[in-house]
Amino acid sequence: MREMHTMTEQTRSGFVTFVGRPNVGKSTLTNALVGEKIAITSEKPQTTRRAIRGIVNRPEGQLVIVDTPGIHKPRTLLGERLNDLVEQVLGDVDVIGFCVPATEKVGPGDRRIAASLDGYRRAKKIAIVTKTDAAGRDDITERLMEVDALREDWAAVIPLSALTRDQLDVLADEVLSLMPEGPALYGEGVTTDESEEDRIAEMIREAALDGVRDELPHSIAVVIDDIAPREGSDLTDVHASIVVERDSQKAIIIGHKGKRLADVGRRARVGIEALLGTRVFLGLHVKVAKEWQRDPKQLGRLGF
Repeated sequence: MREMHTMTEQTRSGFVTFVGRPNVGKSTLTNALVGEKIAITSEKPQTTRRAIRGIVNRPEGQLVIVDTPGIHKPRTLLGERLNDLVEQVLGDVDVIGFCVPATEKVGPGDRRIAASLDGYRRAKKIAIVTKTDAAGRDDITERLMEVDALREDWAAVIPLSALTRDQLDVLADEVLSLMPEGPALYGEGVTTDESEEDRIAEMIREAALDGVRDELPHSIAVVIDDIAPREGSDLTDVHASIVVERDSQKAIIIGHKGKRLADVGRRARVGIEALLGTRVFLGLHVKVAKEWQRDPKQLGRLGF
């Protein structure tokens, strides 16, 4: 009898993406749900540049989270392409989670994004108030009311903290209940469809973003030149280029007597070694590609 029950039990699977202004905690939320770091995080807006898929396996089914860039007013061709990417993802997912931080009042940008969800009729929508660990109860209540009033078709409104994992399970269960019935889309044990090379490039970019001035983050890209095990050693050699737009930016990344670049390498190497499971020699070079964010050819070369 028990066996029959298992066979007839339906599982659910599908795609969810989180939207909101830059820096509302979408990548942190993705990482917390997946249970490991698959998307880099930074205080800088526009950190996420690709649609990164994270896979969450639960007894009732599988969620595929597509982590996307924040929606913003584009100032460059790169910015336009990032917005186009978000648009494409929104048209394909089953559930859209609209994120607002508990720490900030709902503003015009939030209202604009919430209203734009009218364009994606196929997807079910839920509202998420993030960063509840950093806000008082009154602020959280106020935020929930503000968010609830933005649309009439929220399937749920959920406050949570990705940092303390408070209410994460509630969110996962709610999103899964909105997914279509069907088998898992990825095998068990898979947490992302990102290649090793892409993940390493992102780890280097995350380390390079730390502590740079506001205008510089957008100008940083990372290209992996070579990854190879070193003969007769347990070392893996990783060579990568950090690409910037101007010579002055190159000087900032390298720092006085190369100190900053060495620090970037040191921090990135920790994550890369954990990912590859070996000791790593990381060789970093800084290159200048003039105005690459505005140049279609350069963007293509850098994978955008």
